[in-house]
Amino acid sequence: MKNVNFISLILGFALLVTACKSGINSTTKNALSANTLLETRYKMLLDYPVDSMSMPRSMNTKTLEIRKVPSKDWTSGFFAGNLWQLYRLTGDSKYKEKAQKWTPFSKKESVNSNSHDVGFKVFCSFGEALKVENKKEYEAVIVKGAETLCTRFNSKVGLIRSWDFNKEIWDYPVIIDNMMNLELLFEASKISGNPKYRDVAIKHANTTLKNQFREDNSCYHVIDYNPATGEVRKKTTLQGYNDDSVWARGQAWAVYGFTMSYRYTKNPAYLKQAEGTAKFFMTNKNLPEDGIPYWDFKDPNIPNSPRDVSAAMVMASALYELYSYTKNDTYLVFADKLMTSVQTDRYILDPKIKAPFLFDHSTGNWPKHDEIDEPIIYADYYFLEALIKVQRLKGSK
Repeated sequence: MKNVNFISLILGFALLVTACKSGINSTTKNALSANTLLETRYKMLLDYPVDSMSMPRSMNTKTLEIRKVPSKDWTSGFFAGNLWQLYRLTGDSKYKEKAQKWTPFSKKESVNSNSHDVGFKVFCSFGEALKVENKKEYEAVIVKGAETLCTRFNSKVGLIRSWDFNKEIWDYPVIIDNMMNLELLFEASKISGNPKYRDVAIKHANTTLKNQFREDNSCYHVIDYNPATGEVRKKTTLQGYNDDSVWARGQAWAVYGFTMSYRYTKNPAYLKQAEGTAKFFMTNKNLPEDGIPYWDFKDPNIPNSPRDVSAAMVMASALYELYSYTKNDTYLVFADKLMTSVQTDRYILDPKIKAPFLFDHSTGNWPKHDEIDEPIIYADYYFLEALIKVQRLKGSK
C-alpha cells in the first residue's frame, strides 16, 4: 500500500495548497489522518468475498447490513470499477486480480434491453477494465451493450427511453441520469467504427439540452414525452422533493453528462450548459460551507436535511474535466474543496465498520426513504475517478 500513501500524500499536498488559497480550514495532521483512514478502507475492498449475486450497493450503518445486488441492478458495475481504479492509482496487483474476478459478472447486462442503465452496468466495469487491459473481449462487450442500449431509442422523440414502470403515469419518461449512459455509445463508435452509436448519443444529448433545463440552468429530473409526436407531456420528478425542486445529484449528472459529451463532440453548446449548471450548483444559497450538498437544494427542512456525498463526488469528477477544457480556476478550486471536505473523519466511513465502502453520508432516494445518509457505492467510484483526474492534471503541469 506504499503507492496508495504516496498518491494520497501528493493529492493531500495539492488540496492543502488550494485550501489555503480558498480559506478552507485544513491541517497537515488532518490530511495524514485521512490518508490512513482511506488506506484502511481500500484494503476492505479486497476482503469482500467474490459473489456474482452480491455486488455491494450500500449499507445501513445502524444495522451494519450490506445491501447486495445482482448484475441487473443499475449500480452493479461500480464495485468492479472501483477495483480497477484502485489498481490504476496504486499499482497493487491485488486490486487488478480482484477486478478481473468481479468484471465478468456484468457481461450479461450487455444484452439486457429492459434497462436504460446499460452504460452504468457495462461501462463502469468493462470500460474501466479496458483502460487497464486492451482486450478485444472487453471491447466486444462494450459494443454489444451499445447495440442493446440503442434498442431503447425512439427517433421520433430523439431520446433513449428511461423507465418501463409506472406506465399509468408516464408515456415515455427520460431522466437526466441517462446522460451518463452516453459514454458507452461514444466509446462503442470509437471501438467499432460504426457511427450509429455516436449519432444516437448526440441526438439524445441535443433533445435533453432542449427540454430538460430551466432558465436558471437547473434541471428537471424527469421529462415525459409523447412517443408518437415527440412532444413534452410534463416535467416532473421521482427522486427530488417535488416537481419544481432541484435534486442535487441530478444537477451533478447534468454537469458530468454534458462535459463528457463535449469531450467526444466539441459542441460548444454542451460546454455552455455544463458551465451554466455548474455555476448554479456552486453558487447556490443553500449549499453548505463545505460544499457537500443537501440531497435537494429546495428541501424545506434545510439545514436539517441529509447530505449527498455521491452528488459531490460526481460533481468533483465533472469539474476537474470541465477545468481541463476551460482553464477556469473556479472549477479546479471548487473540485479541490469538495475533495478536501470528504477526506475527513466526518465523511470517511468509521474504520471499525468492516464493509467495502469508503464514504458515509450519501442519499439514494429520499422520497422512497431508501438509502438515506448511508455509504453508497457510486460515491466511492466517482471519488476514485476524481483522484485519477487530479493525478492527470498535476502531471500535465
